[in-house]
Amino acid sequence: MHEGYFKLTRFDEVFLCGSLQRESKSVNAPFRHFSRRDCCVTDSCVRASQRVHLLAFPAVLMVTCCVLFALSGCGGAAIVGTSAQAGFLSASTGLVTFGSVVVGQMESSTVSLSNTGPVAVQVTQVNVAGQPFAVGGANNLPVSIPPHGTYNMSVTFSPQATGASSGQLTIASNTFSNGTSVIGLSGTGMIAPPPIALTALSCTNSSMTGTGTDQCTVALSAAAANGGFAVSLASSNNAVTLPATITVPPGASSVSFAATVSSLSSTQPVTLTASGGGVAETFVLELNVPVQPGSAQPSLSGLSCATGSISAAGTNNCTLTLNAAAPSGGFVLNLSSDNSLVTVPATVTVPEDANSATFTATISSFSSSQTVTLSASAGGTVETFPLQLNAPAQSSSNGPTLSVNASTLAFGNVGLNTPATQSITLSSTGSAAVSVSGATVSGSGFTVSGLSVPLTLNPNQTATLSVQFDPTTAGAASGTLTIASNSSTGAATGISLSGTGVNGSSSGSDVVDLSWDAPSSSSDPVAGYNVYRSPSGASSYQQLNTSALTGTTYTDSTVQSGQSYDYIVESVDASGVESAPSNVATAAIP
Repeated sequence: MHEGYFKLTRFDEVFLCGSLQRESKSVNAPFRHFSRRDCCVTDSCVRASQRVHLLAFPAVLMVTCCVLFALSGCGGAAIVGTSAQAGFLSASTGLVTFGSVVVGQMESSTVSLSNTGPVAVQVTQVNVAGQPFAVGGANNLPVSIPPHGTYNMSVTFSPQATGASSGQLTIASNTFSNGTSVIGLSGTGMIAPPPIALTALSCTNSSMTGTGTDQCTVALSAAAANGGFAVSLASSNNAVTLPATITVPPGASSVSFAATVSSLSSTQPVTLTASGGGVAETFVLELNVPVQPGSAQPSLSGLSCATGSISAAGTNNCTLTLNAAAPSGGFVLNLSSDNSLVTVPATVTVPEDANSATFTATISSFSSSQTVTLSASAGGTVETFPLQLNAPAQSSSNGPTLSVNASTLAFGNVGLNTPATQSITLSSTGSAAVSVSGATVSGSGFTVSGLSVPLTLNPNQTATLSVQFDPTTAGAASGTLTIASNSSTGAATGISLSGTGVNGSSSGSDVVDLSWDAPSSSSDPVAGYNVYRSPSGASSYQQLNTSALTGTTYTDSTVQSGQSYDYIVESVDASGVESAPSNVATAAIP
């Protein structure tokens, strides 16, 4: 045989692990017998062979051999062509959701790429579409992931504006099965929520007598975030102990704690303080000494002020009254105002053995008429006093306007069948005449007189009517005086009435009638008078009238037989500012 050369091109088609691989290889071989076995990588796959005789030619001869193998009969062994097997790349998720992220802040998430194939996979390129999204490590490519290995990538979302955003993460590799993987990206930019702040500190009881515990609560402006909100606590007195810190749980807006009161020897206020996030809130807890066996516990019985009506910024002197003398160490009373225009002290202490104490209410400037309620409390008893703020007349174009000099008339204690009278002044303060069409009164024991209707008051004109309280039964009574008019401020003007009927003589015995002279001249016009009484020889005076008296007489029907009393009178202006006291007048009750 002559020996020559030919060019053999083989095409092997092998069905391996679900993938059809077709490979081509060119080899130069010497002229010889060619067997089908030459088309296989492993002889075990061939169950028969057939020799093929090829004639020798000096030229190049192209011979093609095509063999298709099925897995049956191969025992499950891997069958591959002449090139390496391929890996398989899978991602841990097909969608990365960042949720809501504050504008200007960044949120990150990890995407894991796993090679589940038998050979290494090359990750050649990573691209991100969508302006707020980014991926880390892209500059380190290409990356080889070994068989059954994992490669982690960090994907970030940093919104620069509010609203929803979406994008794509595209991963390119050399895998035959999924050379390109696409992962969806989504997130929403949001405005940062307002910071959480401490807003209040409160306790169940504002005053305590003796030892015990008081349940208190701190409140936040919004629910606490993850990790909670820490609040520091402090007490101004060792008689009240608190936890050093408390934590508002995540998702909650308040938390409670116990204030423990130990023994004390004197009545005193204690300030509790809660602080957190740069904000501090306080609460005043009044501690009262327990009453000794055989002695009576006093209670709050009255709250009154020099005047019930204020027309401009200024002060108003007010008085607190107990039904018995304060015990050793004094008796603490809590004060409050329901309007920031009028401020009062947080507490007032009635001195030991005294049954009253005074304080000053400060009125800020105001532009509209309104009623402010002052409150005093102690031991579960609450007393209130309504203070009317009357705004000055506006421009000359406000039409008919009716004004009254008081929003309340308090008669105090009045003996049964012993009438007590107070006056009300009506004024026309508008630019046009005001017409008063009626005056009615409600409440047992109250009557009105001195007003003939219809009544027309031209601008700056005034009229006076009288209100009488003549109780026939003992006990507190209340009522309302209603004045009807065509005033631009409202068709009805209401004045609150109050008084208490007490057992006493009605023939003039056991009462003190007071009278005084009005100032002959004053640079500050007098708006009314306040009457004060004190047990003879004592230095503490108690105001008897609850609103300024417009007349120059007063009847004290609350005196007790066998006692001696000292009286003084002070005049007040329209702002409630009092003058120096008058001379002292003394009355002895037989």
